[in-house]
Amino acid sequence: MKLLIKNGVLVTKKGERKADLLIDGGKIIKIADKITEKCEVINAEGKHVFPGIIDMHVHLREPGFEGKEDIESGSKAAVKGGVTQVCCMPNTNPVCDNAVVVSYIKNRAAQVNLCKVNPIGSITRGQQGESLSEIGKMKAAGIVAISDDGKSVENSLIMRLAMEYANDFNLKCLCHCEDSALVDGGVVNEGYNSTLCGLKGSPRAAEDIMIARDIALSESLNIPVHICHVSTYSGVEIIKSAKARGVKVTAETCPHYFALTDDIITGYDTSTKVNPPVREERDKNAIIAGLKDGTIDCIVTDHAPHSVKDKQVEYNLAAFGISGIETSFSLSYTYLVKAGHMSLAELAEKTSAAPARILNLDGGAIEEGAVADIFIADLNEKYVIDKTKFLSKGKNTPFDGFEVYGLVECTIVDGEVKYKA
Repeated sequence: MKLLIKNGVLVTKKGERKADLLIDGGKIIKIADKITEKCEVINAEGKHVFPGIIDMHVHLREPGFEGKEDIESGSKAAVKGGVTQVCCMPNTNPVCDNAVVVSYIKNRAAQVNLCKVNPIGSITRGQQGESLSEIGKMKAAGIVAISDDGKSVENSLIMRLAMEYANDFNLKCLCHCEDSALVDGGVVNEGYNSTLCGLKGSPRAAEDIMIARDIALSESLNIPVHICHVSTYSGVEIIKSAKARGVKVTAETCPHYFALTDDIITGYDTSTKVNPPVREERDKNAIIAGLKDGTIDCIVTDHAPHSVKDKQVEYNLAAFGISGIETSFSLSYTYLVKAGHMSLAELAEKTSAAPARILNLDGGAIEEGAVADIFIADLNEKYVIDKTKFLSKGKNTPFDGFEVYGLVECTIVDGEVKYKA
């Protein structure tokens, strides 16, 4: 079925171009100044057309924690946010450490038929850090990477073996970098505000030590590695130095790390509790600089939805995590592009092209012959984030009430409209 998008401003690798875009058979078959075709037409006059966001770090919670989120609710939230592909982390119940769970996730995603869902397998069995999962069998079943996200693999020998074994299957390790012994129960960034609030702090060093460890393994083995949710200024410097030496390291960050500081914790709102924690102004500025200079390759959400009962408790007892898949584009546009830190093409690189390249996924570009995964947004549309309107089951966001720009109006996956505002 053909679909024609007319009069929109296309955001491509080369920049912005006002043009028409014709889709057929799930592919972009023609881009031209004016296209006339008898088919369904979407008039995108005054709007921008972006490559679909590939969020390579989300938690869909299914199987096992469907009270927090499931594949259907998470997929609905994704397409509302302009996300056409997600990569879901393995900390489900049972853990995604075998081909059966991988197949279950892929079958459920096919039934839901909204965004593309790419499972990530666990590095270790049960995410216990003791023995490797069935990586080869999971790859055959459809995983796109491995990770023990939520935990670091603290045994360096196991981590080395995982990187070597995964590399044989052309998979990357996505590393949650945290020395749990050094965190020692910390719930917020260690600093002035943690002292002020009487909340136990988690030091930057807990993250930096494991970033340095995983980069050291990558460098010694000459195997690529990916660093998840970077939050510290010092972590940015470690990655920048490694890249300058030619180490095959890539890295990601999330909107809460470039839009917020730990001043948000002073109200004891548990929606601000996330791991790694939101840190200080110096860290926020370094994250933005790292995005600008290429040290940080991509923007993800670490979408971590929770039920009300997980969050409406004392701060120390609340679950870590932010529900972020519906707000990521608007926050990124508002705090990075509108703030003058990067262009629209650079934002599309961080949210679409780089994740596709890192994980060898099809997508991430608007060009003839490319898969028709795109979204249309009105960049002039200002709105207030309202968590009660989230399609995700998780309403746990620190951005409730924030005024942002860039409303997603339509999301198209494989040439089919999956969301319209």
